[in-house]
Amino acid sequence: MVYVVTGAAGFIGANLVRGLNAQGITDILAVDDLTQGDKFRNLVDCAISDYLDKDEFLARLKAGGFRRAVKAVFHQGACSDTTASDGRYVMDVNYAYSCALLDFCAAEMTPLIYASSAATYGAHAEFREDPACEGPLNVYGWSKLLFDQRVRRLPPGGSQVVGLRYFNVYGEREQHKGRMASVAYHFFNQYRAEGHVRLFEGSGGYGNGEQRRDFVSVEDVVRVNLFFLQNPMVSGIYNCGTGAAQSFNDVAVAAVNACRAAEGRPAATLQELQQQKVIRYIPFPGDLKGKYQSYTQADLTALRAAGYAAPFLTVEQGVSRYIHQLLARD
Repeated sequence: MVYVVTGAAGFIGANLVRGLNAQGITDILAVDDLTQGDKFRNLVDCAISDYLDKDEFLARLKAGGFRRAVKAVFHQGACSDTTASDGRYVMDVNYAYSCALLDFCAAEMTPLIYASSAATYGAHAEFREDPACEGPLNVYGWSKLLFDQRVRRLPPGGSQVVGLRYFNVYGEREQHKGRMASVAYHFFNQYRAEGHVRLFEGSGGYGNGEQRRDFVSVEDVVRVNLFFLQNPMVSGIYNCGTGAAQSFNDVAVAAVNACRAAEGRPAATLQELQQQKVIRYIPFPGDLKGKYQSYTQADLTALRAAGYAAPFLTVEQGVSRYIHQLLARD
């Protein structure tokens, strides 16, 4: 039997494959869309048993080709562009595809651990896994919420189904994501190329660079996924973040200081980096107005109650580790 990872050549999917490998699991069917061929690099150092295009996998699945052949499904594949305007495409990839996997897993009594998103909360100030806190600002967030709602309607007593609402994830193997890569990745590249980084000016009542998000390392995201794999009796929808909002300024300072350390230079404060114009601010984009979350912070009450007790990396810890990994690869 195989473990299926959809979106396996993507950011979180590839890190999850590596995490499974670290657990001694190599019977992995990697499923993805390699139209963007460079994504293959994310799997070069991974051990898998086979690869299938996402459309071929779905066709075989519906034809009964995987009956009694799948140990668990990690569904990470999605259109993750929060600014995507082609709603038909987003719903087909994020909702319809997910529903087909859910139907298969329910019939086979196969665990399904899938990627939801903090985008389901929209502009709400409380980030708790409750319909009262939900209100997506874009079709991406709505596609994720609609599937979560379908999962909530499942009758009790079935196989494990876990939805993880990822907050702002950063870490290795995201280089293919372009503008949708994390701000930590963009700050690293900006500083290396230009000697300074660019953040948005104030918005949503926050000062320059002071918009706050729950930035979570992909290392922690993988650990949360594997926790649920190891606890197959636990189902539900859970936030996957650190539980602590930090500013974009915090991320910029951590990224720049990690680069400075590699250059043999001492760490600098936010004020010093602002004065030296190493941290600069650009106008807030007009196309993001009304569609931008200026503040997110995961409520971890449900995750902790489910038994996940491990601490999460702070921005200072996680971003520094990530930048050192990028420098080593550079």
